[in-house]
Amino acid sequence: MDTPLSTIAVVGLGTMGTGIAEVLARAGHEVIGIDISDAAARQAVAALEAATARAVRRERITEEERSDALTRFRTFGDLQAAAEAELVIEVVPESYEIKQQLFRELDAIVSPTAILATGTNALSVTRLAAESLHPERVLGLHFFNPAPAMKLVEVVSSVLTAPPAVEAVTALARSLGKEPVAVGDRPGFVADGLLFGYLNQAAAMYEANYASREDIDAAMKLGCGLPMGPLALLDLIGIDTARTVLEAMYCASHDRLHAPAPILRQLSEAGLTGRKSGRGFYTYTESGSQTVVPDALTPQESASAAGGRTVRSVGVAGSGTMASGIAEVFAKAGYDVVLAARSQEKADTAKGRIAKSLERSVTKGRLTSEARDETLARITASGSLDAFADVDLAVEAVAEDLSVKQQLFGTMDKVCKPGAVLATTTSSLPVVAIARATSRPQDVIGMHFFNPAPAMKLVEVVRTVLTADDVHATVREVCVKVRKHPVDCGDRAGFIVNALLFPYLNNAIKMVEEHYASLDDIDAAMKLGGGYPMGPFELLDVVGLDVSLAIEKVLHSEFRDPGLAPAPLLEHLVAAGCLGRKTGRGFREYARR
Repeated sequence: MDTPLSTIAVVGLGTMGTGIAEVLARAGHEVIGIDISDAAARQAVAALEAATARAVRRERITEEERSDALTRFRTFGDLQAAAEAELVIEVVPESYEIKQQLFRELDAIVSPTAILATGTNALSVTRLAAESLHPERVLGLHFFNPAPAMKLVEVVSSVLTAPPAVEAVTALARSLGKEPVAVGDRPGFVADGLLFGYLNQAAAMYEANYASREDIDAAMKLGCGLPMGPLALLDLIGIDTARTVLEAMYCASHDRLHAPAPILRQLSEAGLTGRKSGRGFYTYTESGSQTVVPDALTPQESASAAGGRTVRSVGVAGSGTMASGIAEVFAKAGYDVVLAARSQEKADTAKGRIAKSLERSVTKGRLTSEARDETLARITASGSLDAFADVDLAVEAVAEDLSVKQQLFGTMDKVCKPGAVLATTTSSLPVVAIARATSRPQDVIGMHFFNPAPAMKLVEVVRTVLTADDVHATVREVCVKVRKHPVDCGDRAGFIVNALLFPYLNNAIKMVEEHYASLDDIDAAMKLGGGYPMGPFELLDVVGLDVSLAIEKVLHSEFRDPGLAPAPLLEHLVAAGCLGRKTGRGFREYARR
């Protein structure tokens, strides 16, 4: 195992195998590509030719470097070609039978010192290693798709793997410009272990008709900054592949959150496996295409927010960051805004915060001085809700406490004129319970803005069973006018974003509790392997551990699923006053300002 890994065989020349071969060949390794399909081998060569030609056009490599890389890549149809390899990476279908047979055959072909790596993301590396005559040389080497672009590589050790083998492939990964993360052998490892639970919950949410596929995907992209929505990502990964990974995860964890949503089985057995088949959650122009085309489920443009109530003036109740941000959004869009707080001093402070925000926009060239002055002039600060008497839309943005919100809505019910729309920005409380505090629950709706409101495009529009159709239409229309993206969802805990985001964060905490991976490795895995803007622990510390715990408790109480119970480590940190960045310590420590 001390032999330099100069010659590497890649068995299975599908998309992933071809991508790995490209990375290796461009890094100077002799690459032996093996596939029983001549068509797959030809396609792999063509893909490498096309990829390196693009690299030359973009001046990332020279024509000579391209020629050398192509020369280093040879394809074969017989496994015997792997005899000279110091490392074999298999990327064949996710089947124990296929992979175990492959390892048995390789034992008779390669040198006893050669390392055998499986690219599985779902199967037990230990179980595969046990089939080899030399289980100490078997490990997992999990690249992410597309392999040339994605930085993360998970290096998976079984209890049988020899440390020198791990060291050799870890060094190889670094030499390829990748970021290797060492993990133990359990289905999904780090990145997929967190990702697929989230994807599964999104599929279940869609199957329950809670929200449309478009709204689920838009919510997670706009609300969390993710590169793709979960259902579009399932189509990219392959619905059959996702189902296989989840089955393996469920067998290991017995966590119902990992039990594949029935719709994944239905789509898989119908051959609707995503982009590769031309249809999955979405419909594509053809098999293998990434271009989505309208189908029977595509929302119609005519289904816009017509028939709503007229909104000229808006009241915003609250004096915190969210309230001032929402008031700024409406004022920028041309609405007259009344910003009401518990005292005139608090209201003036909130307006002052808006003035500073607008000034920053002027400094950055995003806003003119005239527009700043006009926006501020539209905002009236008031120390009493009585100022809401003439507003057409009243938006509450006070503390996330049901009794506080109910009391506020009771007051707005008395103050606001008949026909005014009353909206709550709650992120976790039942909207209908807030609506019942008024004599007009049909006029109450949820408008969940995301922080910071001026920057974040998403608004979750939450209608209760009592919300009037024209109230729903009004709020959707207003969202568009203030340049936000509305998504519809029902009145249940977490709505779309928090219901999908916080179980994922909770599962990340459980990984640390179980000593499976470190904070840094988990954060790196999700940023590099999943394209997340922040790792889960970075995000938890930003959101606040107390806020996160409160949302986890609401989700657990609503759905009663044991898998949603808050991780004990989260509860302990909150009890200790370690709430994240705002206290200087959460999962990490921060310099005090």
